[in-house]
Amino acid sequence: MKVFGVVGWKNSGKTTLVERLVTEITARGLTVSTIKRAHHRVDVDQEGTDSWRHRAAGAREVMLASSTRWALMHELGDEEEPPLDGLLARMTPVDLVIVEGFKRSRHDKLEVHRAESGGTLLAREDATVRAIATDTALPDLGRPVLSLDDVAGIADLILAETGLGR
Repeated sequence: MKVFGVVGWKNSGKTTLVERLVTEITARGLTVSTIKRAHHRVDVDQEGTDSWRHRAAGAREVMLASSTRWALMHELGDEEEPPLDGLLARMTPVDLVIVEGFKRSRHDKLEVHRAESGGTLLAREDATVRAIATDTALPDLGRPVLSLDDVAGIADLILAETGLGR
């Protein structure tokens, strides 16, 4: 399973780009999964549902299953948040996992940078940032700089970097 990240500061367009990349890369016949790092408390369940009640009662894991999907919720309790490698190990193998966030992890990444969002360029300090997708001109950073709207070009770069290019 190949892994490539998409990082950037808040409101830079990471999620929109990941969504467009998944569409582009799956249209090329590859299987893709994603991991999204949330910096806030998140709950995929709704208070009052049966599965929420199971968790509230103390179940360590609750699997919710239907005819269209299943989801496994694992309560960390006193456990540390798992590292990216630990999360990847739990996933079903695919051709490519696109990781949104986890900017401090050591996997290769694409930085999303928007002029209006501000924020310093992560690429200046992080050698794992292999390229930058942006809506503005940037100084030479010794890495490819692509237009944020060039989804096919960004996909080409990611597939080449991961060895999945055909």
